[in-house]
Amino acid sequence: MADSIPFYIGTYTHGASKGIYRSALDLETGMCAKATLAVETDHPSFLAIHPHKEYLYAVNETGAGSVSAFARQADGSLTHLNTQASHGGAPCHLVIDATGNHVLVANYSGGSITSLPIQKDGLLGEATATVQHTGASVNPRRQQEPHAHSINLTVDNRYALVADLGLDKVLSYPFDAEKGTFGPSPHIGLTAPGAGPRHVAIHGRRVYAINELLNTIDLFHLEPSDGNLTPMQSISTLPPSYHGRSHTAEVVLSSDGQFVYGSNRGHDSIAVFRVTDGDGQLDLVEIVPTQGKSPRNFVIDPSGQFLLAENQGSDTVTVFRRDAKTGTLVALKDQLKVANPVCIRFLG
Repeated sequence: MADSIPFYIGTYTHGASKGIYRSALDLETGMCAKATLAVETDHPSFLAIHPHKEYLYAVNETGAGSVSAFARQADGSLTHLNTQASHGGAPCHLVIDATGNHVLVANYSGGSITSLPIQKDGLLGEATATVQHTGASVNPRRQQEPHAHSINLTVDNRYALVADLGLDKVLSYPFDAEKGTFGPSPHIGLTAPGAGPRHVAIHGRRVYAINELLNTIDLFHLEPSDGNLTPMQSISTLPPSYHGRSHTAEVVLSSDGQFVYGSNRGHDSIAVFRVTDGDGQLDLVEIVPTQGKSPRNFVIDPSGQFLLAENQGSDTVTVFRRDAKTGTLVALKDQLKVANPVCIRFLG
């Protein structure tokens, strides 16, 4: 496929899926190549690609919890290198630090974060740090204990921001990139009680946290000197007329920092917001159906022309053409078929 960008798809392996799949996006038409199996592995729900592009890392979102390392081959297939324990159950998110020397993991069950070193040959070493969260919040079904749902690093690699759904907190940990360890006494950004922060997107001093249980996006300002988070705004991802059941999943920023996108599972849509001022305040632009069920995650391709939404409940990926000036989305007719899609990561 000419003028295309390869990408990998993380999935849940119940049903027809067997592991991590690969495809490619045509940058002229928005068409995707047929998804083919890159490697078999259990429940690789979330992926991260090494900055050098040679290696790919995936959580194995199982009860025991682990992270697997893979080497990329010339044809795009993946070869398993090794697997290390994530030191927590159901790891659901991971990120590679800017040095390319550490994989940081969020463990949903029990609520903990772990740092795993990346060796020169791409293999994962044993954990250099694990931090266990404690506490609970107001939702008796979902917040009886901590649930670390994502971990992201600031652009300067100094702070790891962890969204804990069970605690209604975004925790800001100092990160030591030489030792692969987390500093003590993190600063905390509080969401509304019962909000359930799930994922975050970072642009400079602006941090956007999407809240799974209340279907909102919160804006925090990050203080670079100490990692402190100050709440600035909270805005709904759903239309006022909608009163059905829905939970958010992913939040994504455009590369220029001018637009924020959030996915709704239940309403089955992508909410589009414009950044209105230098402080990062959001105004709703539109809410667009994803042409499928339960859009778990989504990603904007490196060129900024397309947004790909993974409809986990209907085994499809919908491609939207994106207007870089207005942020608006138009769904393309053809969908990519893949079982239980959760996460997409581009090589570009």
